[in-house]
Amino acid sequence: MKQNKITIVFTIGIIVLILSVIVSITYGAKAVGLSDIIDGILGRNTDSFNANVVAARIPRTIFGLIAGASLSIAGVLMQSITRNPIADPSILGVNTGASLFIVIGIAFFNIQSKITYMGIAFVGALITALFVYNLASLGNGGATPIKLAISGAAVSTALTSLISIFVMPDSSVMTTFRFWQIGSIGGTTNTDILLLLPFTIAAIVISLMLSNNLDTMLLSEETAKALGLNIGLTRGIAAICGVILCSTTTALAGPISFIGLMIPHLIRAIVGSNHKILILSSGIYGGAILIISDVLGRILGRPGELESGIMTALIGAPVFIYLIRKAKLQSL
Repeated sequence: MKQNKITIVFTIGIIVLILSVIVSITYGAKAVGLSDIIDGILGRNTDSFNANVVAARIPRTIFGLIAGASLSIAGVLMQSITRNPIADPSILGVNTGASLFIVIGIAFFNIQSKITYMGIAFVGALITALFVYNLASLGNGGATPIKLAISGAAVSTALTSLISIFVMPDSSVMTTFRFWQIGSIGGTTNTDILLLLPFTIAAIVISLMLSNNLDTMLLSEETAKALGLNIGLTRGIAAICGVILCSTTTALAGPISFIGLMIPHLIRAIVGSNHKILILSSGIYGGAILIISDVLGRILGRPGELESGIMTALIGAPVFIYLIRKAKLQSL
């Protein structure tokens, strides 16, 4: 029965993903036809406006798929290593850490290169993750889920204040950061995708290789150690993979919220805690949801667009409230 449920979830996910890709290329501020899509894919009829629209939407759609999958899988890893079902990169302060380092790079070093963005975003996210974990580890009980969430929220608030301090005095930095901070998969190119892909593929492959160890970590620490698992090493590698997936996406798209929270949480409720299935399913649905959010933003914001970061927040906030209410009711 459970295997049938997993098969259904995978099948529906693939269908939704394919449909979301088609819709993303077809619809937006301007709808295009099948002939325009074929021309855009094949690079024909380059003088046609519609064919150029399609050619611009293809890398945007591919990047949305990669970004959504990366954020969702990062959420799976964060939730697993912290044993916190409502953990995600934004709640644990990782996105804010990446944002702070990018602001510092823009304000003091005039950084323009996207590969440099990715590098400093990774450093900022990693330092923040380590700091939040160590902060939550203080006192009795170690880094419990509640302490991690509170520590992440506190650090995020402090880092957001620092970002404001660096941004406010310089209007050029404020302008650059303001558009980046909203979070959008628009404006991406094939070069951006090629830049992102090696890091994403490596992190996802390593995450899948760790899936059995992550399953073992669901047991008590004593049991996991008795089975020969190096818990610290597993957590460390999983955390680095999560930070890579989150920071590289954040560097290019800005901080996109809620994808890393709601997708893994909902998928886990359906397919269980088998991490190989959870990682693959979350990647599929995360990519589809981010693409759909982007399309909704383009349609609702016509003739302009609403950035995908705004749309994921509008969709994710009610889901987050529902999850919190459900958890509260279950504890009564």
